[in-house]
Amino acid sequence: MKKIRNEYRSGRVLHMPGVPGLRAFSAAVRHLFFLLLLLAAAFSGGCGYRIGNMMHPQIKTIGIAPVKNKSREVLAAIVMRRLLAERFMFDGSLKIVPMEKADCIIYCQINDVTQSAVQWEDKDEEDRPSEFNITVSGDFMVLLPGRTVPLVKKRSVSGSCTYQFLTDPAIGKESGLTQACLQMANLIVQYTVEAW
Repeated sequence: MKKIRNEYRSGRVLHMPGVPGLRAFSAAVRHLFFLLLLLAAAFSGGCGYRIGNMMHPQIKTIGIAPVKNKSREVLAAIVMRRLLAERFMFDGSLKIVPMEKADCIIYCQINDVTQSAVQWEDKDEEDRPSEFNITVSGDFMVLLPGRTVPLVKKRSVSGSCTYQFLTDPAIGKESGLTQACLQMANLIVQYTVEAW
């Protein structure tokens, strides 16, 4: 009996007629576990979120019309058009081409750019704004060339950003405008691509 206990403690395999050893049993468990893991990986490959575009199969390209600017912010239209092109390229659902060759054309208009102070700082016995909020609002629609009925109806969108007053306020404002337009461009791309 003492000999059996010593063999068990040392980890050596016990050989009893009709009972497999511990090492043989653990090897069988490892192989079974590996087989089950392999089967689970094989069957789960087709499950989950589908990555790809959601656009209509006949629409592959988009043209971006010049952005109209009805606000007093001079850079708004330039920044918005650049970010629209960038976000459509990043999304990859539609290829950007010239308007003459496009399957559909996006028309965007900036209606208003508002700026307001959100945080004040006491410097030199005067209260000065140190943080601003900028909001860009506008609308867009997507048309098929030669048709009057829009593919994506006119829809209002807006984007906003909070930025700090830096040494040069124009740089801070431009950075805030870019971030607000980026938010707006992301919404426009999302609403255009997921319109189906």
